[in-house]
Amino acid sequence: MPNPTVPRRAIFMLVALTLVWGTNWPLFPYAVREVSVWTFRTVAMFGAGLLLLLAARVRGDSLALPRKYWATVTTAAFFYLVTWNIASTYAAILIPSGQAAVLGFTMPLWVALISWAVLGERMSKRLLVAIVLGGAGVALLMIPSLAAYAKAPAGFALGLTAGIGWAVGTLILKRGNVQVPLLVLTGWQLLVGAVPVGIGALLLGDGHWFMPSWQSIAVIAWITLVPMSIGNVCWFAIVGLLPTNIAGLSSVMVPVVAMVTGAIVNGEPLGPLQLVSMAMCVSGLVLALGQKKK
Repeated sequence: MPNPTVPRRAIFMLVALTLVWGTNWPLFPYAVREVSVWTFRTVAMFGAGLLLLLAARVRGDSLALPRKYWATVTTAAFFYLVTWNIASTYAAILIPSGQAAVLGFTMPLWVALISWAVLGERMSKRLLVAIVLGGAGVALLMIPSLAAYAKAPAGFALGLTAGIGWAVGTLILKRGNVQVPLLVLTGWQLLVGAVPVGIGALLLGDGHWFMPSWQSIAVIAWITLVPMSIGNVCWFAIVGLLPTNIAGLSSVMVPVVAMVTGAIVNGEPLGPLQLVSMAMCVSGLVLALGQKKK
């Protein structure tokens, strides 16, 4: 049973995050059929940031971000939102989306390694077992993808880069302890991240103005409204509510959902190996959520 010290809100956010982000991955190839990765991500990040700040204003929250937090927010946004969004999208184009998700969601392993090697944090035996289970579950999902990785090594490298960037950004934000409302924090991070991505769109994007088809607009609008806006709010809420290692491990179910969705939408592989992986990921997550706070 999950530890009673784990807030129910965190459990709710975890379920929402798993569904919102897990079903998002198969949509990436459709989002960039007519526009570049850079243009797509600029629109999604800028649009989501504005929506969240508007929602915060409607709630009556102050949109001010104190000067002492700007360095933390900017650095975290670069590693998580910029590195993650660009690398993960390119990875999902170069290799099947579910496999790209698996690589990106090695993030909990990088969080654990960085926390131990760089920050000197210790892990309990229970949490270590949980991380091993989650890592093994992700590794199982990688086995049938080895041929695809060999054919597209850049996709493999970009998938891992996305996971590492996400881990570094999460640790920076967690240790920065930014004390502003959740919608304000998420909104500003998205807008800050949209600036370098927007510059990339101008330099490396489509090169000319045109109106995409309604299908592309619909997909990009959905990603902006749901995975980018709601998903990031859920993620930053989880980071604020749970210890970093447990928050990171909470994401291991997302690639499982991505694999299932990829199988339904794009006919990607799904079989006993994926089911075993799902069981291992769930077991690791249950152990992690049962970890007592010290």
